Amino acid sequence: MGAEALSDAELLAVLLGTGNSRETAMDVSRRMLSLSEEKYGTSLGFLIGLTLDELRGMTGVGPAKVARLKAGVELGRRLYRTVRPEGKPFAVRCGRDVYEYVKTELTEYDRECFAVMLLNTRNQVISKEVESIGSLDSSLVHPREIFKNAIRRNAASMVLVHNHPSGDPTPSDDDIEITKRLVEAGKVLGIAVFDHVIVSRTSFVSLREISPGWFL
Repeated sequence: MGAEALSDAELLAVLLGTGNSRETAMDVSRRMLSLSEEKYGTSLGFLIGLTLDELRGMTGVGPAKVARLKAGVELGRRLYRTVRPEGKPFAVRCGRDVYEYVKTELTEYDRECFAVMLLNTRNQVISKEVESIGSLDSSLVHPREIFKNAIRRNAASMVLVHNHPSGDPTPSDDDIEITKRLVEAGKVLGIAVFDHVIVSRTSFVSLREISPGWFL
């Protein structure tokens, strides 16, 4: 009947292949989904939010199986980002576009994750780079590191994006300060900061839409 007919637990069991000395692959996958539902409120959220070491501790299986799970998730993310019904590259026009592009990834992290979407002259996405994971402050988000990849990839502009695990995407004072600092750095380097979008699981805030003067 095809892979689409399988449950979440069955798909995970296929990726795991085998279980451990005490559990079958189905037993492990069901336990993983149960723990994830309890901690994250979503059955599959742990696959994105946890590191390899955390996943291994949660599942009780070896690093090869855990790496296989992570690889499957990453393939799915890349397919989602690159395969469009109209067959065209994904272009950013507004904060909603950014949210739709990143929500399946960034909104599942249980800590703040700061990423940069690099754009060409048509505002089409060249790549998305995760720059830091942890509380957002100036020590983690440094212009030198943020613009290094943009220069290397010959990007015309970029979108800053990070998540608020609390569920409230309202920008903090640090968010605003970092935005202004990176916008000014972009002006010097000739790589415009198009927007800074803060996302949660159910909503987002575009700083360009609420304060367009910062991005001129």
